[in-house]
Formats: sequence, structure tokens, C-alpha cells
Amino acid sequence: MSIGALSPEAHEALGEAMNSIGGNSNSGEGGEDPARYGTNKVSRIKQVASGRFGVTPAYLVNADVIQIKVAQGAKPGEGGQLPGDKVTPYIAKLRYSVPGVTLISPPPHHDIYSIEDLAQLIFDLKQVNPKAMISVKLVSEPGVGTIATGVAKAYADLITIAGYDGGTGASPLSSVKYAGCPWELGLVETQQALVANGLRHKIRLQVDGGLKTGVDIIKAAILGAESFGFGTGPMVALGCKYLRICHLNNCATGVATQDDKLRKNHYHGLPFKVTNYFEFIARETRELMAQLGVTRLVDLIGRTDLLKELDGFTAKQQKLALSKLLETAEPHPGKALYCTENNPPFDNGLLNAQLLQQAKPFVDERQSKTFWFDIRNTDRSVGASLSGYIAQTHGDQGLAADPIKAYFNGTGRPRASACGTRAAWNCT
Repeated sequence: MSIGALSPEAHEALGEAMNSIGGNSNSGEGGEDPARYGTNKVSRIKQVASGRFGVTPAYLVNADVIQIKVAQGAKPGEGGQLPGDKVTPYIAKLRYSVPGVTLISPPPHHDIYSIEDLAQLIFDLKQVNPKAMISVKLVSEPGVGTIATGVAKAYADLITIAGYDGGTGASPLSSVKYAGCPWELGLVETQQALVANGLRHKIRLQVDGGLKTGVDIIKAAILGAESFGFGTGPMVALGCKYLRICHLNNCATGVATQDDKLRKNHYHGLPFKVTNYFEFIARETRELMAQLGVTRLVDLIGRTDLLKELDGFTAKQQKLALSKLLETAEPHPGKALYCTENNPPFDNGLLNAQLLQQAKPFVDERQSKTFWFDIRNTDRSVGASLSGYIAQTHGDQGLAADPIKAYFNGTGRPRASACGTRAAWNCT
């Protein structure tokens, strides 16, 4: 739920609410106002989508979680679109675009056509912000377990499985009705695939797509999730009437519009309404856990014996074979059914660390400096760590007048264009 899709007031309210209760709000793919960095309104999850709108080093270093959105559950394989009417001067500034122009995120990431490409982007982001968890958002679909296994081997820290329910009010009607799969199918397949490949203990598993109550959390935990994403519920708490006219920029409650009059006269959402919603969910979840006799949520993971298959109401439903969903994958000896270890990459980025160590004193003093290094084809994402440190210390353009310059002898893979800014440092 990006700023642009949502009004600035609603987007900030979600951030403030989640920060107050120790949760994480997601910036969506539209960037974020730098004025929110370091405040209680900051979105702790920063999203990197195929359009790369608003993605800068400063954006990335102000994140606790960086989410690579591969697809969206409500409209898998369709990309994203923000109508031109919603691209105000403020939104255009955040997205580094032009007011009034429709902004389209293509269905694929044009730098990701394999698991190896995804692994490179994950490594890039970890070099820019080594403190952040790297999340990859997938959709519930047949074969998602195989993809999730590749994501885990690419050294991601968290996988999100998104179901078709919920999602965005801006999705085409055809997608709302016919596209996507229930989150249960994708979650079970992912859990079983990760356990079978001995990877589940290295990665967190999240689910979203229509979760609304404590019962949903209990079911999702039993099927393998240890983290849970909510979108529709918090929006309704802020005043959303579920009219599904988000794309028309005339939201009657001011939640999903950029129209100044509608936001001023009709938006009444406050952060405490969102926190109340989650407190009720937490209370219901605790009560259900007590009834089931468990004290920790992770103790429910894999307890499919607590679920049973119901008979279908229609002839079509009665043909469904859901028994596979209730099979419990056996973990490898000594391994857990949930995340217990970190998933660090094999590459320590030694040249990156060397460049950062030598340049750091000059960055702190805002002094221009030139460095020379030997580089090899095994040196990846060179300069990404320096870009992140410059952005964290001085902002994206903090060293525009006095850049750090680096010259390399050999063949390698600098990533100034991907994660850095040439106004901050130059590489040759």
C-alpha cells in the first residue's frame, strides 16, 4: 500500500500505529518522504518493486526490512499502475517522476530473470544496508515451493506468500474475480518444500492476503507461517468503506485519494484505531492459543492435527482433495520447522569493506578523496556499502560537491548505478 495509492495521511497513520505497537508498516513501491525518516511515522519495511519508484540509498538505509516485490497476490503477473490523476506534484517528487503521468511497474523486474539474478539483487541490498532483513514477496501459485527454495538459497531472510484475497482496490475487476490462489495452498507448498530441502530453519515465512482475525493467524501458523501481513483490516479501521474505487482518486473517506478536499473533509482515520484493531486480534489469538494448550505461536507450526477437512457445500467443492494440505513435513534431524538461524551470504564483500573502511573518515569530514584498488571478477556490488554509508550520514546528495572517487584496476562488478549515486562517489 504505497503512498500515492493511499493518501499521505493514511500512509503516515499506518506507520505511526505499527511503530507504536512494535510492528512493521510497509512503504509500498512509491518511496517515502525523507521527512519521516527517524520519526515514529517511518515505514520500517521499504519495498523495492519492478518500477523502482523512489528507491535511493537513503530510502534503503532507513529500513529494518527491505522487501523485493516479485508479484502481488491480487493480480499475479500483472505489475502495477498508479493513474495519472493520483500523481500529484508531491507524489511525483517522491517517485522521481512527472505530475499527471500514469506510473506503470512492469510485470517482471527487468534485472531478474533467474534465481541467480535475484541472488545478486539480494546481495546488493545487503551491502547497502547490512542491518536490514531482505524479504522476497511471492504469490500463492502452483510451483511456488520450488521458487521459494531458490529464494532461500539466494540468501534471503524472509519469504512472503501473498494470497488472492484482499490486495489492492486498484486491481482490474477481471483480476479481482479470477486471478490468484488462496494463501493456504501456497503457504503449505512453501513450508513443505523448505522443510524437505533442509532450509526452513534459515528463513522466516510470512503470509498475507485477506487475513483479518485471530483465527486466520492460528490457521496460518499451523500451516507454517510465523509472520503475518494485514492490509484490508487496517484500512477499514482508518475508515475505508471497501468501495473499490481507489483507482478513480475519489475515495469517499479520503483513505485512498490524493484529492485535497476529500482528504481534508472526509478523512478521519487516526493511528489509535489501527492499534485497537491489532490489540483485539492479539487478544483473540492469545485466547485461541490458550484453548489449544500452547504458550508460543511457533509451537503451532506443523500441528496440522489441530485442523480438519470440512465437507464441501456444493458438488464442485466436494470434489476438492485437500488432504495434502494437512500433511506435516518432517524436519531434518536437529532442524526446526521455523526460523532459528540467520542466512548470511557466502560472499563477505571484502573489497566493499576495504573501500568503506578507507573512505569512512573522509566521508565523516565531508572531504573529497581518491582511492585506487585492484579488482577481480569475484568482487561484487563494489561501492554499494560506501553508497549506503554516505546516504546514512549525509543523505543522497550529501557529497555532491566533494565526492569520493575510486579507480579500479582489473575486471569486476561495481554497482554505482544500482545502489549508489554518482553525486556521492565515482568509480572508474
